[in-house]
Formats: sequence, structure tokens, C-alpha cells
Amino acid sequence: MLKPVYPAQTELEMVTLEQLVPKDHLLRLLDQHIRFDFIREATQHLYCENNGRPAIDPVVLFKMLFIGYLFGIRSERRLVKEIEVNVAYRWFLGFRLTDKVPDASTLSQNRRRRFVGTDIEQRIFDGIVEQAIEHKLIGGRVLYTDSTHLKANANKRHFEVHQVEQTPAAYLAELDAAIETDRAAAGKKPLKRDDDDSTPPMKEVKVSTVDPDAGFMARDNKPTGFFYLDHRTVDGVHALIVDTHVTPGNVHDSQPYLARLDRVMERFDLAVGAVGLDAGYFTPQVCKGILERALFGVMGYKRPTHRDGYFYKRDYLYDAVQDCYRCPAGEVLPYRTTNRLGYREYASNPARCADCGVRGQCTQSRNHQKLVTRHLWEGFKEAINANRLSDLGKRLYARRKETVERSFADAKELHGHRYARFRGLAKVQAQCLLSAACQNMKKMALLLARKAAALLAKILARTRFAAPFARHLWQIGVPNLNFRIRLASA
Repeated sequence: MLKPVYPAQTELEMVTLEQLVPKDHLLRLLDQHIRFDFIREATQHLYCENNGRPAIDPVVLFKMLFIGYLFGIRSERRLVKEIEVNVAYRWFLGFRLTDKVPDASTLSQNRRRRFVGTDIEQRIFDGIVEQAIEHKLIGGRVLYTDSTHLKANANKRHFEVHQVEQTPAAYLAELDAAIETDRAAAGKKPLKRDDDDSTPPMKEVKVSTVDPDAGFMARDNKPTGFFYLDHRTVDGVHALIVDTHVTPGNVHDSQPYLARLDRVMERFDLAVGAVGLDAGYFTPQVCKGILERALFGVMGYKRPTHRDGYFYKRDYLYDAVQDCYRCPAGEVLPYRTTNRLGYREYASNPARCADCGVRGQCTQSRNHQKLVTRHLWEGFKEAINANRLSDLGKRLYARRKETVERSFADAKELHGHRYARFRGLAKVQAQCLLSAACQNMKKMALLLARKAAALLAKILARTRFAAPFARHLWQIGVPNLNFRIRLASA
């Protein structure tokens, strides 16, 4: 029979927040395994000690932001509404059922006034990484790096074309010195350099009128528009993030890599032995930097551009002893010069090539001359490429998709990492740092809870009253012990 339904919303019940939050809730694990007091210490200098209204605890402010990143709540107004009705969120923040939740403007005004121009987000991220190192969840021996794009909060059709000065890359001074040394060793004259007072080279770029810090990205197999790039480095053990760095979308992946690698090793004192990267980082300067740091580098393979019906560049064999190339027909291509871009040029003899039977597969040059170039740092690229073909290199590279690519996939699917929430490079950097910190906290809490449950079950299995005690712990909410009861009973 059907019973009449009476409204129960107005009934008085004696409950506590502790009873209403599930025992295995993620926020319980975070509260148990992650220390947040360091946030108060890091922000203490930003608050007045003896004047003004009592401020909201900065730990509470950032915990509110953590909830938004952990559960993919992109809007701060929506975040406040969710906290008002979610008892688990209130429990995590230390609010009673009747306490007023801080307004969304409190979050935005603290970000715009109190925390602007500070490195608090970087310090929070670093503090979480340090806790992971304390718990021995970060090995630091193998690091994987990649980048992903975040759509900027800007319409791709609203832009202006600006003429900007081409900024030379940081490694060009080192490359110029290597070029002059190589030319001097070959008996060549120094290259003429432009005078300092000459007009610097310019280029046209699209600048968004909505978010000028965003970069216009136009890459193969990538969306076109204004984006930011999140360059992320993760550890090879549990894929915990050890560095995240944001650049405009038109910056090449390889440009900030070496500086960020040095920052990770110095900041956390990691004894890095190997790094794994995708093919986008396979440039002479990155390969050189990895080997100079005595690291085992492995990178993906990118198929070179090739015209059908012609020889591949690999068909021209380099002779390091005689410093020359040999073409598929066996002719020698001797060294000719070193150009401004750092490439050594090897040219064939036009008289020998004119009557060559395979010239149609070699060159279309009018003077019947084949030119092959080789970068001054090509040897570093060859060494890195040899690592890719080794057994160790294959094992290391296979882990890349399980670590850094998985990290980005989780960030996009679960933590709202597809879009930039704010405008401006500094604000997007703060977003990526807090998002990465939340991913680390989530993974750390789950790993530590699993380790604690496994250790406790192992201890219980050796005691006389293992099974009843394990059932009791499971009933009162100790996580991950329900599947350990059978082990304790054995």
C-alpha cells in the first residue's frame, strides 16, 4: 500500500556536519593529508596586524578557490552558490550550516588588490610539491614535459595587426660565438654583423584588442585563434606536477624549456637523470642543453618533410673524419662555408653532377649542384635520437603518455583547464598554478590514503582479532579497508 507523503523539510533534526559528510569524501582526505597552514604564513605580510576590520582567513579564501578547481566550477559566483548548499564544502571550510558564505566579490577584490603583484600562487604550488617530496611521492629521477593550449577569453576576430621588433632568442649569442669559431677554424672571414644603430628586424603579429597578452596560434592540427600555452613538467613516478609555466600561444615549446628545467632542479633539489619530451622539443639548442646537463634525453620522432621521387636527407651519409657528405651515387660533397643561421654547407661539384644518372632524384638546381646543410650542434641531435632507439629510451618514452599527457587530460576533463578564466598573462599563470596544485593535492591524498589503508591492513592481518577490528574500522569510515577484510581474515 502507498503511504501518505508528509513534507519533512521543516522538521527539526539533531545532526552535525560531521555526520553529513561521507567518510570517503575527497575533501576529508585532503583535510587529513594536506597541510594548509603554510598559506597563512606566506600571506601574513599582506595583512595589517593591529588595524582595520577582521579579515577572512586567507586559508579559507584559497580553500574556496581549491574547491572550484577540484570540482571544475569555473565561475566564482557559481562557486559561492555551491558552497551555500553543499555540506561537504562547508565542512571543509569550517563553516556552520547557518554561517554566511563570503561573497564572490571578496574573492575577486582580494585577487585584484591584496594578492596582485605577489607570487602567492607560485608559493602555494611550491609548498604542495614540497609536501609531496616529504611523503616520498616524487622520485625526481625522470621528468616529462609538454604543453597544452588554453583558449583565451578573447574573440579571434577582434584583433589589430602590429609591427613588432623581432626579439632574438637567448641562445643566439652562444650560437654566434660558435659560428665565428667554426669559420675561423675553417679559414673563413668573420661574418659582417649589422650595426647596433641599424633598424632591428620587424614582423607582423595579430594582437587581440580584448586580451593583448594572448598569442595568436596557428599550428598544424591545432585550433586557430588566441590562446595561452601551459608548459607543464611532471615527475615520472606518480605524474605529480613539479612545474607549470604559461606563455602566449605563439611561443614555441622549446623556448622556455631549459630555463624551467633548471628552475625545477634548483628549487626542489632533484637529482634528475632523464627527461622525456615530444618531437616539438627536438631542436639543436634543447638537445645541446640536455646533454650539457648530463641528462639522458629521449624525444619523439617527427617525420621530416619530403618530396616524392627524391632522395631523403638520410641517404646522404656524413663522414665525420673527412668532414664531408657522400651522395647516393658515391660522390663527395665537401664543406663550403658556415652561414649566419649556424648551418655548415656542403656542396657538390656541378661538373660531376651534370652527367649523373640519378640527378633527377637529387636536385633541380639550374647549375646542377646539390647543397646539404648540417647544423653546428647536429651532433647533439644525433645523440638524443640514438637514445630514442635504445631499450631504455623506448621504456622511458612509453611512460610519457601515461604521465604528462594524462595530467593534461585530467586537467581538461575534470578541472576546467580548457579555457582561461581570466585575461592577462599573470592571471592565467595564477590559474594554472592553482589548478596544478589542486591536481597534486587530489592525487597525494588518494595515494596517502591508499598507503595508510594498505599498511593498516598488513598490521591487522598479523593480529589475532584482525577481522573483527577491520570490520569495525570499515564501519566507522576508515577508507579503503572493505576490500582488506578478506586479507585480514585469511
